[in-house]
Amino acid sequence: MRGWASLILLLLICGSAAAQEDKKTDDLKPNDPDTGESTVQETTLGVLPNPFEKQGVKFAVTYIGEVLGNPSGGAKPGAVYEDRFNFAADLDFEKLVGLQGVTFHANVFRIDGGGLSRGSLLNYLDVSGIEALPTTRLYEMWFEKKWNDDKIALRAGQLAADSEFATSKYTDVFTNASLGWPAIFALNMPSGGPSPPLAALGARFRADVTDNLTLVGAVFDGNAAGPGSDDPQLRNRYGVNFRINDPPLTLYEAQFQWNAKKGDPGLAGKLKLGGWRHFGNFNDQRFDTSGLSLADPSTTGIPATFAGDYGLYAAFEQKLFRVGHDYERGIGVFARASYSPPAQNLIDYYADGGVEFIGLYEARPHDKLGISAAYAHVSPRAQALDRDFQAVYGPAWPVRTSETLLTAVYQYEVHAGVTLQPNFQFVRRSGGGATDPLSNIKGLRLKDASVFGLRTVVKF
Repeated sequence: MRGWASLILLLLICGSAAAQEDKKTDDLKPNDPDTGESTVQETTLGVLPNPFEKQGVKFAVTYIGEVLGNPSGGAKPGAVYEDRFNFAADLDFEKLVGLQGVTFHANVFRIDGGGLSRGSLLNYLDVSGIEALPTTRLYEMWFEKKWNDDKIALRAGQLAADSEFATSKYTDVFTNASLGWPAIFALNMPSGGPSPPLAALGARFRADVTDNLTLVGAVFDGNAAGPGSDDPQLRNRYGVNFRINDPPLTLYEAQFQWNAKKGDPGLAGKLKLGGWRHFGNFNDQRFDTSGLSLADPSTTGIPATFAGDYGLYAAFEQKLFRVGHDYERGIGVFARASYSPPAQNLIDYYADGGVEFIGLYEARPHDKLGISAAYAHVSPRAQALDRDFQAVYGPAWPVRTSETLLTAVYQYEVHAGVTLQPNFQFVRRSGGGATDPLSNIKGLRLKDASVFGLRTVVKF
């Protein structure tokens, strides 16, 4: 309970410090989790009727379908087709009933298909941000109240964190899941943290302190799926568990921005410094409750536990070149890094970075090209456990060390609201270099993998 109280106190302090300067509020709009764009002001085909939009009711539907294949690598070659419909609704209660600054957002996923990382690669940095078990599930559902010309905002309900924390605008073109919600969060937080396809009950407070400083804090139920050893998506298959009794997860972030307003002559940039804290118990990566290695034949098999876990991170983005006076087109770079303590976490540090080219040619103003790399390091404690297994089973037992991703994506606008994204991903040391569970050869590691994909996005 102290964690919840501390965050509430922090939010009150942030709110009292909010300044009066005018600032862009694009980040306050509900984001489409598939594309990162606002569900309220997005480019669409225009075929979806919205007869009540002037009255404050807006509907949106986004379809993503993709084919992915790895001719070799991972545990086995494979190919999948997977898709996801995102049905969203947004209500503006000021237009509806005169409640100033009050909005509502909800969206439902319909997910089909398989998963290449889950079924073939067995890697850490999932190659698709829409990979999930087939189902129809509620994702987000929240109310938001804004004050002071939208400079202060409080959001509460079933929320996701991946669209607001540790983000960069220059990752939007990439299809790999970790270039949205970093793998260090997804692997270390219970049930993967509040990110697709599992959101969690919580509240988020945001304050624009000045033109150049924004503070964001949130508290969530710490396990959207609840405790258990099976797949979290099965434990919360339809997104309606609405759990509130698990130890809380808190996230906090300070955003420093420059040249952020349209009309500023300089090139826009942003630095985010933040972290997370979970108040539950976490398993030791090496030792059991009696102090023996979990690889020891006489182990109890019950890991020792730590009270709580945390992570720290930084995210940087900078526009390097702008096409004329167009504030969207140009070249931008990003870099992110995160750390968590090695004793209770599989991944102790993570980093990614890349460059995005946006609409450089007049004939293709909405096309994008992205090139990126990501790296996830297996914690020394988990590596030590692998060496313990080596001592028991022989030198053929592999030691996990790290996984690296290299990826390139091109986004081609076929028509307003329709894009194609051919992409390539190279995964080095799948699963950190873990044993291939499908091989009969003792000590055979998961292989490096080359993944080819084509994603189609249609916004109706």
